[in-house]
Amino acid sequence: MQRIILALVTVLALWPAKSMSRELVVGTVTRPPFSMSLAGTDLGFSIDLWDALATSMGHTYRIERFEKFGDMLKAAETGQVDLSIANISITAAREEVMDFSQPIFGSGLQIMTPVDSNSSALWDTLFKKELILSVLAAFAALLGIGMLMWWLERRHQDYFAVPAKQAMFPAFWWALNLIVNGGFEERVPRTALGRLMGVAMVIVSLFFVSVFVAYVTSAMTVEAITSSVNSVNDLYGKRVGTVAGSTAANYMDNRDLDYVKYAGLDQVLTAFESDELDAIIFDAPILAYYVKTRSQGKAQMTGSVFLRENYGIAFPTGSQLTEEVNRALLSLRENGKYEEIRESWFGVEQQ
Repeated sequence: MQRIILALVTVLALWPAKSMSRELVVGTVTRPPFSMSLAGTDLGFSIDLWDALATSMGHTYRIERFEKFGDMLKAAETGQVDLSIANISITAAREEVMDFSQPIFGSGLQIMTPVDSNSSALWDTLFKKELILSVLAAFAALLGIGMLMWWLERRHQDYFAVPAKQAMFPAFWWALNLIVNGGFEERVPRTALGRLMGVAMVIVSLFFVSVFVAYVTSAMTVEAITSSVNSVNDLYGKRVGTVAGSTAANYMDNRDLDYVKYAGLDQVLTAFESDELDAIIFDAPILAYYVKTRSQGKAQMTGSVFLRENYGIAFPTGSQLTEEVNRALLSLRENGKYEEIRESWFGVEQQ
């Protein structure tokens, strides 16, 4: 009888340890460089950090990768997974429906724009309909003035002594040189009306050239100023995109900033690469990783990081793992393992 009681006590004593040693299910989503899958291998900062935490706590686990960020969060909220980890921002709204670990990474939002956005805006300015029409009108005026000079001078100098059809280009060339260079010294008008018109054209040309140059310069300057993006305030009127339901989307909603919502990050980046967007607002480290590894020099980070936020590990409300993970995370910070993992993905932190 004593042996039976001793065996029961032993089983009951070991039961909690066995239940806690079960394989954990870890939810994640593809968000380089925090979580990704290459050749069937899960890797990334968050994955490496969790592996170190699991090793420290003595847990085994398997990764369940979700297609959508929202599905990963929902899985943690409903207990479908034991925890979710990627680039999950700790927010008040999320804290109401799930638990979070201590912060595992400090981040924020930033803007990404095309590298050649200003140069393309310059070409757009040069080929504006209004500017092209102005140039064509100026050429037509020069042709008209040249033909008028031909009519006045055709009987008085050999240069204009040709039929009207043949005189069109010489007359236009004479008027153009008068405007640009002050005329031909050897082709000074000989008639009184021709000389009067020539003098008037030289005077008018000074005003015309000045106005035309000022118009082009001001148009290019205004376009360059309005097309450049240095902060969120420069995004009004631009084609901006981000992931629906993200902290970036909530931020733009609060700023009444028009933007396009996409189901996932891949869709946002595809639209950006197709020139459908002038800018993307999203998590700074993820955009920076894209610029460094995938943009092929066609994208750049713009402005400074704003709306500072912390990433954490999400658990179902009341999970017993939360406190255990927090203790293990503190231990990794104290023994230097956390910093070693962080530096392997993001380099030495700038002070």
